[in-house]
Amino acid sequence: MKRLAVALAAAVPLLARAADMNAVNHAAQIASSVGAGTAVPSLGFGAVLQTLFGLVIVIGFVFGCAWLARKFGYHGGKRTGLVKVVGGASLGNKERVAVVEIGDTWLVVGAGPGNVRILHTMPAGSADALATGGETPAPTQTLQGTFGQRFRDALAGEATKRLQKFAGGSK
Repeated sequence: MKRLAVALAAAVPLLARAADMNAVNHAAQIASSVGAGTAVPSLGFGAVLQTLFGLVIVIGFVFGCAWLARKFGYHGGKRTGLVKVVGGASLGNKERVAVVEIGDTWLVVGAGPGNVRILHTMPAGSADALATGGETPAPTQTLQGTFGQRFRDALAGEATKRLQKFAGGSK
């Protein structure tokens, strides 16, 4: 077995050299058999369609992964850290206010271009205590009826106002 392996190891460089010499000796014949324009493959309608279909599949896969990440709440970081964002709101193009929980304290933080400031500090969960009756809660307006009914009522009220304005202006 070892003799066969040694013989093959010695024969491989000789075979490779023979192939190289064959290419050198017959280079003109090999070059003449290659026709003009055969090195560039022709792209037909099917190849272009296949490429576009593959591109659509890949882009769809990327958007699908992004949708799944958003749907299942993947945010890219650990959610068991010391700092948790309770909520927030945008106040303009570059300004934002957020409620951040650190331990058992909530910080109301204002963030703008180039600075972050603590606006208020309160114990964690104090907004829940306010809503349940710890202090006077902010008045809340409950909407009666379905959205469609409220929308029809609003349109009817607006139409009535405009018709009265129009009728009053022509007198």
